[in-house]
Amino acid sequence: MELMQLLSWACIVFTVGMFSTGLTDLKKMRETKSADNIQFLPFLTTCLNNLGWLYYGMLKTDHTIILVNVIGALLQILYIVVYLHYTKQKRMVMTQTIAAGMVLTCGWFYFTTFLPEGDTRLSQLGLTCSVVTVSMYLSPLIDLVGIVRSGDVRCLSFPLTVATFFTSTSWVLYGLQLNDYYIVVPNTPGIFTSLIRLYLFWKFASVNQSSPAYKSMQI
Repeated sequence: MELMQLLSWACIVFTVGMFSTGLTDLKKMRETKSADNIQFLPFLTTCLNNLGWLYYGMLKTDHTIILVNVIGALLQILYIVVYLHYTKQKRMVMTQTIAAGMVLTCGWFYFTTFLPEGDTRLSQLGLTCSVVTVSMYLSPLIDLVGIVRSGDVRCLSFPLTVATFFTSTSWVLYGLQLNDYYIVVPNTPGIFTSLIRLYLFWKFASVNQSSPAYKSMQI
């Protein structure tokens, strides 16, 4: 039980820390009064992912999953609201947000109406959340190919990479303790992609000594 409590707190602390890295973008938007050079879709997709896992945690009655994803969803909603306030492309952002809301509504309707309560609903929801999480972890790999070719790691966030590594590792260990592979499997790619990024920071450190990422490594 003590090990489970330790892993639970590790999941909460590291995951909230990872979600909080968006506060840097929020601060930048407030200081510049602009949302330029800040991506909106990661906020939106992460929010959808949080809400999906929140429902999974509620069905599973897992307070660790519930707490983490409540905090995560609230933070993403905050980022979305601030982005919408400062962006010049309000129509496009609103369209994407409404589309995401429709997807979320259709998903909720499907799981609550067409699937019976119990293991069937839980397993299908776990599978869906796992697929979404895996795709979120693997999607940046395309950008990593360009970084390898250019040798420029300035577009990568070192603190986010470290936070992702510890977050993914803690969730994998937590899932193994619960024998819940819907938690283990989607977080495993997060470990590998973080290790790839850390290797790129190390390999191209001499090329990017003046970059913010390299300076973050030295702090």
